[in-house]
Amino acid sequence: MPRTATRIKQSAVAHPVPQTKEAVIDAIAQIGHHQRERDRLQADMNEALAAIRQQWEARAAPHAEAIKALAAGVQTWCEANRVALTQDGKVKTARLASGEIRWRTRPPSVSVRGVADVLVALERLKLTRFIRTKKEVNKDAILTEPEAVTHIKGITISQKEDFVILPFETELEEVL
Repeated sequence: MPRTATRIKQSAVAHPVPQTKEAVIDAIAQIGHHQRERDRLQADMNEALAAIRQQWEARAAPHAEAIKALAAGVQTWCEANRVALTQDGKVKTARLASGEIRWRTRPPSVSVRGVADVLVALERLKLTRFIRTKKEVNKDAILTEPEAVTHIKGITISQKEDFVILPFETELEEVL
């Protein structure tokens, strides 16, 4: 049985394509108009959201202050009665009628100030096991000498081209 050719269907272009230079100039001007209108709408939206947020935060502020004050009082009482609440340290959680309280120890953390001085001190004391050496490919160096790595599998140097439309616009000057 002879093989039939497969038909390929493509959708029609869903956007207008300018046919002249003047039409392209007009399309770019329209893009600029729509971008500015979108920016105005976004600014209006952000102003409205800021006003709404401020209104609700003002209404919530007294509750936040009350929670802070009550929590400080509860913590003070619980710390004073910790032995009884934790059964001499056997448990870390105490269940009360309206909720529970917990004591949790966070994992230890290390903070380092003056990294250069600390590294020198660790090396001087032969504590290099506490120094991390990170090996990584120097991509900037490869870009300066791309011909030196062309034969290495796994390294690909690529360059892409973007098509950018920048409608002309200007800003109004502030008069003080």
